[in-house]
Amino acid sequence: MKDYEVGYKKPAKRGQFKRGTSGNPGGRPKGRRNLATVLQASLNETTVIVEDGHKRTVSKLQAIVKRLVDSATTGELPAIRLLSALTLSTEDSLKPPESISDLAQEDQKMLARLARRFSEKEIS
Repeated sequence: MKDYEVGYKKPAKRGQFKRGTSGNPGGRPKGRRNLATVLQASLNETTVIVEDGHKRTVSKLQAIVKRLVDSATTGELPAIRLLSALTLSTEDSLKPPESISDLAQEDQKMLARLARRFSEKEIS
C-alpha cells in the first residue's frame, strides 16, 4: 500500500493521530482561568479598611494604591519611586496625541475613511 508518500509534513500513517483523538490530550482544561484573569478578579474583590475611625469598603486595588500613596507621603523612598513610575505610565497612556501626525499610519487611514463616510452621509 504505497499510495501515500512519507516525507516533510507527511508523517507515516501509523504516526498520525487517530480519528477522534485529541492532538493535545494533556492541554489546558476547559474553564481554567489564566493569571491575568485571576489577578484582575482578586484585585476587584472588596475589603474593609478603617480610615479616620470609620470603616469603609473598597476594592483591594484601591486599598493597595491608598497604602502606596500613604507610604510615599511619609517619605519611604521605594514607595516614592514606584508611585512616580506608576504616575508617569498612567499619564502617558491617558494623554491624547498632540496632533493627528502623532497617530499611527493605520489610525490615520481609519480616521480618513470615517471622515469620508460622514461627509458622504451629510451630502445625501
